[in-house]
Amino acid sequence: MSADKSKVRKPRKFQITEAERGAAFPVRVIPRAGKNEVEGVTGNALKVRVTAPPVEGAANKALIELLAERLKIRKSQIEIVAGRTSQQKMISVVGLQPSEVEERLFGR
Repeated sequence: MSADKSKVRKPRKFQITEAERGAAFPVRVIPRAGKNEVEGVTGNALKVRVTAPPVEGAANKALIELLAERLKIRKSQIEIVAGRTSQQKMISVVGLQPSEVEERLFGR
């Protein structure tokens, strides 16, 4: 039997989209890593490693600190809008357009 091609999901490409007050993008967080780093894109998400464990919001706090440093903005401009207790998260950045976020993350 062949699979019905209309039901096969194609993987999504990583995309930084416009949000209400700035930009939004998906992140995959790897807690308890050897170092804090933005590793690159994997699948449809930005892959970020943090040394903090996923306990009591420590990994989320480390993620926000790392992204704020990389994007050169205040921590208060970054919000986890979905996935607070998951490795897969949606990040909202206030005050930057998607093109500015891409430039600051990847130097493009």
